[in-house]
Amino acid sequence: MALMKALLALEDGTVFRGRSFTGPVETTGEVVFNTSMSGYQEILTDPSYCGQMVTMTYPLIGSYGVNEEDVESDRVQVRALLVREYQEAPSNWRSQKSLSEYLQEAGVPGIEGIDTRALTRRIRREGAMRAALSTEDLDPESLVEKAQRAPDMEGLDLVREVTCTGPRLWKDGRYVPMKGGLDGFQWPEEKDAWRVVAVDYGVKTNILRSLELRGCTTLVVPARVSAGEIERLNPHGLFLSNGPGDPAAVTYAVDTLREQIGRRPTFGICLGHQLIGLALGGKTFKLKFGHRGGNQPVKDLTTGKVEITSQNHGFCVDMHSIQDPDVELTHVNLNDGTLEGLRHRKIPLFSVQYHPEASPGPHDAGYLFDRFVEMMEVHHRA
Repeated sequence: MALMKALLALEDGTVFRGRSFTGPVETTGEVVFNTSMSGYQEILTDPSYCGQMVTMTYPLIGSYGVNEEDVESDRVQVRALLVREYQEAPSNWRSQKSLSEYLQEAGVPGIEGIDTRALTRRIRREGAMRAALSTEDLDPESLVEKAQRAPDMEGLDLVREVTCTGPRLWKDGRYVPMKGGLDGFQWPEEKDAWRVVAVDYGVKTNILRSLELRGCTTLVVPARVSAGEIERLNPHGLFLSNGPGDPAAVTYAVDTLREQIGRRPTFGICLGHQLIGLALGGKTFKLKFGHRGGNQPVKDLTTGKVEITSQNHGFCVDMHSIQDPDVELTHVNLNDGTLEGLRHRKIPLFSVQYHPEASPGPHDAGYLFDRFVEMMEVHHRA
């Protein structure tokens, strides 16, 4: 396919020129950057990126193609992929198609030739911002106006766009077809299996793999699941997934969690962590440009160890807003001092802002899934 001229306009009036390697496009979204050197397929399919155009800071993208295994959801979730240089001919024994073919099939634009270093520096200085991308409208002023009219990420509930429409059972590395809804659901009769309800705010596939690896049978349920429905399912543990958008806008999830806190072991990641913070009476705020990449240093305050973590979030829990004296800060980001983890001293509840399931990415935080299983063991014996 012949490359097409493309224009990216930010809401502050900055304009970047590039070339589309996927055909014609016009879209809007929030522009963010990711510092990972690999993993573009996992990034593209991560539901937490819903509503966002992702800029890769690593300059050469596409060199190892894509395959059917390295996905984090059932579709491409980003609004657009922005790169410095696209590699058309992939070279990897696992590659099944090129990145451009993959994006074209998904109807998602890929843009190369963008000065990604300048764009990243702009976002770092001014913050993540709305943008418009087009191969049709190449008038800078017109495109800037479209960016300024795009929805703001603050106050935006994007969970409803990525959550599942009905319950799904994860078993043997895949979703098992289910008949009916939650009312008639019966847990499989499996000896020594931990029954986990995972609330899907945009759950990543490798989270489910990580739970299964540790002996969990996981029922994935929609984000609007009620506290009563969770009670009827009577799981050993409750898992709260990652997801996109502003956590403060997902009020229905916060209401459910307020009723569930303390009833059973609970573990939250990313958006799930933020919703726990809100359910505990805290507040969240939008970070200037967020944390997105595979090299974020996080200190575990209980052990003193520093973990290199994978992260993808634009909002953060304000620890000072949580008044409960039994809520303890457990992890902190060493780059900016923001909250990365918390736990409750009296009830079986903990959460982290980063991604211990990261694939590809650092494995330093895999112990958190073990901690969740240990918590269920202790609670079940009691």
